Order: sequence, then structure tokens, then C-alpha cells
Amino acid sequence: MKKGPILGGTILLLAAVGAALWGISARTRALDIVAQETREAAVPTVSVVAPQAGAPQDEITLPGTMQPFADAPIYARTSGYLKRWHVDIGTRVRTGHLLAEIDTPELDQQLLQTRADLATAEANAKLAQSTADRYRDLIKSDSVSQLDLDNANGNLEAKQTAVESARANVRRLEQLQGFRRIEAPFDGVITARNTDVGALIDPGGNAKELFHIAAIHRLRVFVNVPQVYSRAAQPGLTAELTLKEFPGRRFTGKLARTSGAIDVASRTLLTEVDVDNPKSELLPGSYAEVHFKLPAAASTIRLPVDSLIFKADGLQVATLDASNRVALITVAAGRDFGDTIEILSGLSGGERVVLNPPDSLVDGQTVRVAAAAANSAAPAPRAANPGAAR
Repeated sequence: MKKGPILGGTILLLAAVGAALWGISARTRALDIVAQETREAAVPTVSVVAPQAGAPQDEITLPGTMQPFADAPIYARTSGYLKRWHVDIGTRVRTGHLLAEIDTPELDQQLLQTRADLATAEANAKLAQSTADRYRDLIKSDSVSQLDLDNANGNLEAKQTAVESARANVRRLEQLQGFRRIEAPFDGVITARNTDVGALIDPGGNAKELFHIAAIHRLRVFVNVPQVYSRAAQPGLTAELTLKEFPGRRFTGKLARTSGAIDVASRTLLTEVDVDNPKSELLPGSYAEVHFKLPAAASTIRLPVDSLIFKADGLQVATLDASNRVALITVAAGRDFGDTIEILSGLSGGERVVLNPPDSLVDGQTVRVAAAAANSAAPAPRAANPGAAR
């Protein structure tokens, strides 16, 4: 039996088995590489940013509307015709200053009539007094009955009551006649005149405003403060006003009072700032920017706006722990500085925050941190736009 063919077949068999084993090993290594690459691709790579500490809130700027400290329409209290007016728009008046006079011929005649009625009542009362006195003397000698005396006394009381009624009616008409003079109720400036000489004056339901007066020695400035700053808006807080017509100037005022409730529609607190206006430079109805000097508070932190996540649960940021696992944290935003935003609560400042987080990022997910991970929030200007604070 020849050994050559057997040996050759064995060699061929061994070569085939070796080739098969090598192919299997290569495929296994390739599968391991693909699996490794797949696992690595499944872990997203993110950049992180370190929150930067911000300065305490020291000032916010809000729009305000100036109103007079006192503002009142002037109506007539008696009827007649306007005899003359003494002031026009822009006239500065003092308390009791004569604004206009009304001619009241009908009222004058009524007053004459009531004075005559008063004289008649007084004459009747005098006669009744004389009769009652005479009956009191006669009753002593039984010349009249007690009934006659009682009637005389009753008649006297009735006549005296009629005198008081007539006297009260005279006083009423005299007071109405005094309203012929329309006077200023307080110091101020006349902002409107809606009548002229000869106009019919009616104090009833068809009454027409004759003048409008505003006290401008001090102004009320109404400001809507966002809810996030409502706790700091306490009476006594200093405020400075700037107006475009006074470039470079600031007018100092004080926060006098607040509404004490947040408006549901705007989520703001209505506040009133009182500002002195001794030279009448500030005009009611003007628009002003109100700068509130907020008390020093705990330092806030700032983040790039690209790190924010807007979800149904509210505003969130994604932070990483030591194992690069994601934790989604709900935060409260403060002032918006454009590229950065102020964070009022939710973060302590030592976290690593994901920059430009993908929408697929979920809580507890493991991520890979990119090599270039040093991003920090930029400095913020002192004057802030409070729009994001709502």
C-alpha cells in the first residue's frame, strides 16, 4: 500500500480545516469589531459647560406710565347758564381758585320765594306764641278750658316746626346758590376746558364735565413687576426714572405701594412709584423706564441659552454625574442676557451641564464627554431684560 496519496490527502484536509478555522476566526474578530463600534456609536458624545456665578440682582428695568397724584373732573352742582370762565388749559390753580361762574336766575327767584315763606312762617309762629302765652294766663283764672290751652300750645309747636322747615329750605337754596362759583378742589393744573360762555349747565343725569384738573406736584408711576421679582418689590424700594426727553438725567422715586396680588393674565404685580415733580418737568401720561434697585440677594448662576431644554414639564437642563450619566433638572429662569440666561434655582453651580443637548437625551442615559469641554457662560450686562423672568 502506497503512503504518498494518503499523506497528500491528509495535508489537503489539514489545509482545508486550517483555512476554515482562519475564516471563522477572522469573521469572529470582525463581528466583535462591529459590535464594539455599534456599542460605541450608541453612546452619544456631548460637550459640557460649567455654570458661571453671576452677580446678585441689583437692578431691573421695567416700563412705567406716569399719572397725576390727584386727578378729577369738575362738574356743576347747580343749573343755569355759564356766565364767565376764568381759567383755560394749562392754568395753574390753587385750592379755592375761581374757575367759572354760573348765572342762575331761576334759583335766585326760588331763594326769594323761600325767604318770603320763611318770613310768613316766622310771623305765624310769633302769633301762635302770643296766643299760647295769653291762654296760659287765662287758664289760671279758669277763663279758658285746658283743651283750648292744649290746642294753643300744639299750634305753637306746629308753627315753630314750619319755621325750621322754611329756614332749612332757605339754607339749601343758599348753598345751591353758592355753587354758582366753581372752585378748584386742590392745587393743580387745568388739563381740559369743555364749556364756554352761555352754555346750559345741567347738574342732573345729563351733567357735562366742565373742567379737568390734575395735581402734578407729585406723580404716580404704575409699573408691572414680573412675578419672579414680586418678593423684592417692597414699599420703600428706591427707583430711578429715565425718559427719552431728558437724556442723561435720572429722577428718583420711591415704591409707595403694591396691589398685593399677582395679575392672572400677565403674571405681574402692579406697583406704584411716587416721584416728586416740583418744577413740573414730568408730564402725566408720559412713558418712563423705571430702574429698581433690588436688595442684594444670593448670587445666581448663568448658563448659555443653548443648554436649555424646553419640555412639557418646564424648563430643564441636562447635568452629568461622575459616571457621565444624565440627570434632567428643572430650573427657574431669571434675566435673559441674549447669549446667556440667569438661573434662579435648580442648580448649585458645581454641575457639569450638557451644551446643545439632543432631543433624544433621557434621564439616566450614559454619554461620552467630548475632549473640548471647556465652555463657560459669558459675562452679563448689569441692566437686564426681565421678559424671560415671567
